[in-house]
Amino acid sequence: METPLVVIAGRPNVGKSSLFNRLVGRRQALVADQPGLTRDRQEATCVLGGRQVRIADTAGLEEAPPDSLSGRMRAGAATTLEQADLILFVVDARAGILPPDAHFGAWLRRLGRPVLLVANKTEGRVGYNNALDAYSLGLGEPLSVSAEHGEGLSHLMSTIAEMLPQPTDADLRAEAEAEGDEAEEQVKPLRLVILGRPNAGKSTLVNRLIGQDRMLTGPEPGITRDAITLPMRDTDGREFQLVDTAGLRRRARVQDDVEKLSTGASINAMRFAEVVVLTVDAVDGLHDQDLQIARLVEKEGRALVVVLNKWDAVEDRDATRKEVSDRLERSLAQLKGIPVVTLSAMTGANIQKLLPAVRKVHDTWNKRIATSALNRWFADAIARHPPPNIQGRRLKLRYVTQANARPPTFIVFGTRAEATPEDYRRYLINELREVFDLPGTPIRLDFRGTVNPFAEKD
Repeated sequence: METPLVVIAGRPNVGKSSLFNRLVGRRQALVADQPGLTRDRQEATCVLGGRQVRIADTAGLEEAPPDSLSGRMRAGAATTLEQADLILFVVDARAGILPPDAHFGAWLRRLGRPVLLVANKTEGRVGYNNALDAYSLGLGEPLSVSAEHGEGLSHLMSTIAEMLPQPTDADLRAEAEAEGDEAEEQVKPLRLVILGRPNAGKSTLVNRLIGQDRMLTGPEPGITRDAITLPMRDTDGREFQLVDTAGLRRRARVQDDVEKLSTGASINAMRFAEVVVLTVDAVDGLHDQDLQIARLVEKEGRALVVVLNKWDAVEDRDATRKEVSDRLERSLAQLKGIPVVTLSAMTGANIQKLLPAVRKVHDTWNKRIATSALNRWFADAIARHPPPNIQGRRLKLRYVTQANARPPTFIVFGTRAEATPEDYRRYLINELREVFDLPGTPIRLDFRGTVNPFAEKD
């Protein structure tokens, strides 16, 4: 039995995302006092009333032309509702029952899916009294909650569990066997985050990778607002957690409160990534903001792949490729050898090259090197280029070891090693990258001084 899907629906600004966050137990969906904030389906798995369920937050239901952004949002929500095992139809008890509530309530009755009517914002006498008006929708007894204050949530969770299809004994046995298989494998999905400036084609790329029109796309920049996590499996059976994010602009241009929330969600997603795909509009070229995003990825220690999207529309491909490569070489020396994939998310051209590049850079990011091999390299490197003199005394760097992976992190020990100048540190990092084949991944090199026990003490 598949994990049942519970879909939250209602007109804009009735508190769907707040309710979603309460049910899943974390602030996953963006919340603000602005209608239409949610655009793409946000989904999470949680346990309600002892049942594992998938909860989906959807865009607000609005009447709009099909080719408009609001119309495309409603169409996406409608597709999700048709797949639901249970629909939570949320109304705003403070505002009362409005014509759009009645319109979409009638539509849900015709849809033929199980519906639980939820009257949100029922704190206070006005909200409680208005909740009774929801009986007029013909969807049964309204269940009163306040997502903002956490009231009525326990009753709602148990009611959801009761209304879902009950698993059979065969389903429970199959679920137990599947959990046993998963425990044996212990292979976590690779967390892959798509970053880039607005309108670089991130959501189109995500849709192409998962093979369905899951994310809203269009000519309007900044359609994606939330960081949306989607499961995916490649042709080799490797599982991914694919995260689509809102476009990142220069901080000085971010004025709107909603965009600030979106930017924060994108950066937070990047911090929990393993590999980041920096999506660049190849026609528009590599901008300073793209490089700024790449530097942020390096600072956080994530692996990086650059995608030149819309490659089918580039006229002089050789010149564009050379210009991008030269600029990456000049501006991101700390990530020398970043893999660059040229593709068209719209047409699917070269899309098959992306995931192999992601897996390769992920393997590099996870790489561990034997201490003996490291120290053979280290002895050769300092013999060819000895450490400099500091205040008339030569640094004595003695040995190196790998302290960690994800990203590769090394520690050099020696007398006054902490005084090693920046240019010599860069020399060792570049040598490490070349000799041990570590392209495009951050390398951390720490220097720790050792104490001479025979030195005179004050």
